[in-house]
Amino acid sequence: MGQEQEQERALLERVPSGLFIGGKWREAADGGTFAVHDPATGAVLTQVASATADDGRAALDAACDAFPAWSTTPARERAETLRRAFDLVQERADDLALLMTLEMGKPLAESRAEVTYGSEFLRWFSEEAARVQGRYGPTPEGTGRMIVTRHPVGPCYLVTPWNFPLAMATRKIAPALAAGCTVVVKPASATPLTTLLLATILEEAGVPAGVVNVITTRQTGPVSEAVLTDPRLRKLSFTGSTAVGQSLLRQAADGVLRTSMELGGNAPFIVFDDADLDAAVEGALAAKFRNTGQACTAANRFLVHSSVADDFARRVTERVEAFCTGRGTEEGVVIGPLIDDDAVERVHALVEDAVARGAVLRTGGAPLDGPGSFYPATILTDVAPGSDVLREEIFGPVLAISTFDDEDEAVRRANDTPHGLVAYVYTRSLTRGQRMIERLESGMVGVNAGVVSNAAAPFGGWKYSGLGREGGAEGIDEYLQTKYTLTGDPFA
Repeated sequence: MGQEQEQERALLERVPSGLFIGGKWREAADGGTFAVHDPATGAVLTQVASATADDGRAALDAACDAFPAWSTTPARERAETLRRAFDLVQERADDLALLMTLEMGKPLAESRAEVTYGSEFLRWFSEEAARVQGRYGPTPEGTGRMIVTRHPVGPCYLVTPWNFPLAMATRKIAPALAAGCTVVVKPASATPLTTLLLATILEEAGVPAGVVNVITTRQTGPVSEAVLTDPRLRKLSFTGSTAVGQSLLRQAADGVLRTSMELGGNAPFIVFDDADLDAAVEGALAAKFRNTGQACTAANRFLVHSSVADDFARRVTERVEAFCTGRGTEEGVVIGPLIDDDAVERVHALVEDAVARGAVLRTGGAPLDGPGSFYPATILTDVAPGSDVLREEIFGPVLAISTFDDEDEAVRRANDTPHGLVAYVYTRSLTRGQRMIERLESGMVGVNAGVVSNAAAPFGGWKYSGLGREGGAEGIDEYLQTKYTLTGDPFA
């Protein structure tokens, strides 16, 4: 066994394999486990506990028991706990980055970037914890005094996706804890290890027993149903596909739960004829190929003005053909594996449909042989309207280009989707940029920027792309409820 393999094995041995409930590590109620795979090789990394519905209820029991004390803990103490967690994540950055690369496949450089991004939510919300405010003042009639106060919503169920295992966990856990809520976290079964390691860090930072509970499972439906149907639960936060989000919203309706939904996207990337093409190409590569295209914010439809489309396509193709594809731990790798073989088949089907409808394949376009779930960076041009690759979220390294002739057409086509998470615009015109901000039906817009995510900014979408916001000053509001009190006029 080489030095790298020994390092990987030693790290995996330090990651807990059980459920974290009430401050203790335990097996699943029925002793069940499931395998976690390396998508770059197909090899089994380790086995972790597979929670049952009873385990889900036990985790909620722990969160409910811990809620009275945590919700009344002074905000400064909660803030200092989150700040300690931030510091510890920084100290364990190498372990967390390597673990994400092993279980999810992203290049190690991107995993390190995710540690930086994900830890920032712990620091940001440590600062927001002490800023929760209310207000006091007379009624307009002068007959009494209004007191408006903010309170934690209660125990929360946080369901995180596989594509950003650390950042999606901290983006939900940090504001919940800052607000005084307790949580049950269910990470994706494909990538549970990062969340399990994060749980040990939160415990070391001083998060009390029961405040954060982590349940890993292959039985997602029964476990989630057990938690969601419990009347003590008061909040659901989910990141994932629109279809699953809709199903969870239906279940949440019976309990009238507060919900935050960060769902699918179909982001347009619009390049106008006056754009700085060098900047547009750099933005396109970042917006499309970050995380091997497996991001809800990934640019999905490239709408390029007909006068610059050929030049743009030539430039991105030259850059993409130089990409190195391989296991994320290898030096220089830009494109890692997709999460599994089903993802490869789905992406390839989208490419085949586009080509069958007349699209030109510039590079890539076929699954790679050998172990692992690899699909190469792919460029398509002349993509016809109605192609599946323009209508569905690709979630893979495929850059599909079609053309437009004027601004109105670009706006119409960009908005022609039930989704509205993010949109990207490249133009040198300030006034055009301002118009696009106003006209695009999207919760986030990048103007001459290919990456928009920031812990200090409100992340979320319009239409079928979700409800609520994560990050920014708005992020903590999702975990707070408002109480209004009227007192009689003290001078009467």
